[in-house]
Amino acid sequence: MAAEHNPKVGFVSLGCPKALVDSERILTQLRSDGYQISGTYEDADVVVVNTCGFIDSARAESLEAIGEALDANGKVIVTGCLGVQESEIRQIHPSVLSVTGPQQYEAVVSAVHQYAPFEREYDPYTDLVPKPGAGIKLTPRHYAYLKISEGCNHKCTFCIIPSMRGKLVSRPIGDVMSEAEGLVRAGVKELLVIAQDTSAYGVDIKYRMDFWGGRPLKTRMLELCQALGSLGVWVRLHYVYPYPHVDEVIPLMAEGKILPYLDVPLQHGSPRILKAMKRPAAAGNTLERIRRWREICPELTIRSTFIVGFPGETEEDFEELLAFLEEAQLDRVGCFKYSDVEGARANALEGHVDEDTKAERLERFMDLQAEISRSRLSAKVGTRQQVLVDARDGDVAIARSSADAPEIDGLVHIQNAGDLQPGAFAEVQVLASDDHDLTARLAD
Repeated sequence: MAAEHNPKVGFVSLGCPKALVDSERILTQLRSDGYQISGTYEDADVVVVNTCGFIDSARAESLEAIGEALDANGKVIVTGCLGVQESEIRQIHPSVLSVTGPQQYEAVVSAVHQYAPFEREYDPYTDLVPKPGAGIKLTPRHYAYLKISEGCNHKCTFCIIPSMRGKLVSRPIGDVMSEAEGLVRAGVKELLVIAQDTSAYGVDIKYRMDFWGGRPLKTRMLELCQALGSLGVWVRLHYVYPYPHVDEVIPLMAEGKILPYLDVPLQHGSPRILKAMKRPAAAGNTLERIRRWREICPELTIRSTFIVGFPGETEEDFEELLAFLEEAQLDRVGCFKYSDVEGARANALEGHVDEDTKAERLERFMDLQAEISRSRLSAKVGTRQQVLVDARDGDVAIARSSADAPEIDGLVHIQNAGDLQPGAFAEVQVLASDDHDLTARLAD
C-alpha cells in the first residue's frame, strides 16, 4: 500500500511549552510508526487532544477543544494534564475513546494504533519515516524547547503540577546534550531550556555523572549551561527558581556563553503570602540576589510571573508586592488573578479575595509594571542589539532580542529589513520603544 494511504492523525496541543514537547514526542513516534499527520479534523482517522489542567480557564479550554474534536471527527483520544481527571472528562464527553495523563506516551501511541489501525503491517524499511533524530517539531525551524526534567518536588499550595506530573525526574545530561546537538544540526538557532524547576536539575539523582562526547559531565544546572554554551546558539533559561547555586550561572551570561536572560517565577513580594503559598524563596533574599546578578551581568533580563488576590492577601500585602516590583525593576512580567484549582490546598485557606478586588489589584499591578517596562525599554533606544528574525510583514522583519522569549515577551520591528528571513541573526540599531516592543533598523 502506498504511504499516502496510511492512517491520518489530527492533533491539538494545549498548555505550556512542556506540554508542547510532549506533543512533539508523541507525533514523532506516530510519524515513525507510519502515520500521517492531518491538518484538519475531518481528514483525520482519529484526533489526539493534549490537554492542560493547571487552572480553571485552561481546563475549560481543554474540555471545549475535546468537544470540538468530537463534533468534527467523532474519534478522540485525550491525554495530558487534564487526563488525570478522567472521570470529569468522561462525565462531560462520555464518547472519548481513551484518556491518559501527562507523559504517558506509549499509552497514547497504543490507543492510536487501536482506533486507527493500518490495513496491513507497517514496514519501516520501505515506508517513509523521518530520518533518525529528525523529530517532528511544533515550533518554527529556528528555535526549539529542550526539556531537561519532568515533575516537581515543591508543594506550592496553589499548584497541582506534582499530582499531575509527579516528583522531579531529571534526564541524564548525556541524553539532553545529544538531543541539543541534533537540534542544532537540524538548523535550530535558539534552545529554550524548560522544566518544572530548571534550578533543581539533577537533585533527584544526586548530580550523577554521565558522558557526552566522550567526556564526563555532572547532571547539574551549571554543567548543563556550560555544555549548551559550547554549541554556538542562543541558550535561554526558563522556570529558574532563585536558589543560591544559580549565582554560578550568571558569569556564563556575562561572558556571552548563554543568553543574559532568566525566567524566574517569583509569584509574590509579601513574605506572609509567600509563606502561605509555600514558595521556596523569601522576597528579601530574592531582591539581594537580583542585585548581585545585575552587578555581575548588567545586561541581564529578568522575567517573572505573579499572582494577585491569593487567599488572605490584604491591601498591605498587595502594597508590599508593588514595593517589591518597584525595587526589583523586572524587565518582563506576567500577572494572574488567583483562582481555585481543583485539588489545590489553597482552596481551603481563609480570606478569599472577592473578584472585584482581584481585578482592581491586577490593573494597578500591570499599570506599575508598564511604567517599569517603558522606562527599561527606553534606555535601549540608540543601542545596537543582536536579534533573531521570527517572521516577515512586508518590508518589516519581526524579530526578538536576547531579552525576548518567543510568544511571551516583546518584539523588535526592523524597518526596511532587506532580505532578512526567519531564522537569520541581524545587528540592529534601536530607534524607538513603547511599553513592550522596540522599533529598529539594520545597523550600519
